Amino acid sequence: MLTVEALHSGYGRIAVLHDVSFAVAAGEIVTLIGSNGAGKTTLMRTISGVHPVSRGAVTFEGVTIAREAPHLRVRRGIAQVPEGRQIFGPLSVEDNLRLGAWTRNGETKHDLARVYDAFPALAEKRALPAGALSGGQQQMLAIGRALMAKPKLLLLDEPSMGLAPILVEQIFTTIADLKRTGLTVLLVEQNAYAALAIADRAYVLETGRIVLAGPARELREDERVRGAYLGL
Repeated sequence: MLTVEALHSGYGRIAVLHDVSFAVAAGEIVTLIGSNGAGKTTLMRTISGVHPVSRGAVTFEGVTIAREAPHLRVRRGIAQVPEGRQIFGPLSVEDNLRLGAWTRNGETKHDLARVYDAFPALAEKRALPAGALSGGQQQMLAIGRALMAKPKLLLLDEPSMGLAPILVEQIFTTIADLKRTGLTVLLVEQNAYAALAIADRAYVLETGRIVLAGPARELREDERVRGAYLGL
């Protein structure tokens, strides 16, 4: 579904991503793990089109999209849940969700119902300002907003950031449930233990380079990963 080949990106003269190549197949959860500053968020922003490609290729369903605007990528079926959630605090929960469908034409009532079924807490607070939600509920809202675009590929950037352990478990259970609906997920996460537990395959990003790759269950047992990212 998604192929990234020899990708370079950065900020001005500061190079962040160096010759990054990886792929995501339809129906998979693929996780990218790495420490702060490894380039994970820059990579996600480059795939979604928010940050420009310096060199290299990004291909989605066989079409080169490296130069396409972000809204065109959303229309193709790529939706991102950004780091830090970036919800619209003064707007209601339901208005935040409706904004997720802004590239689409037609009725969204059925899609709202699906999001509320997935996140009952949002249904209860649909009329409240989104800024009044707890951190966990705001993360649910950010995911729900992305789902309103009816994506084929969901980009999740640090969904567990700042959440209590019980909420982290709920979020990762939700991600696993989304895969069972047929959604493809690319997950960037510092919580390597939780990410590797639900992923099919994984890549390790260090200083802007892919240094390890393989089935998630194998990387969980890799001594380098256990020492650097799992605290074992």
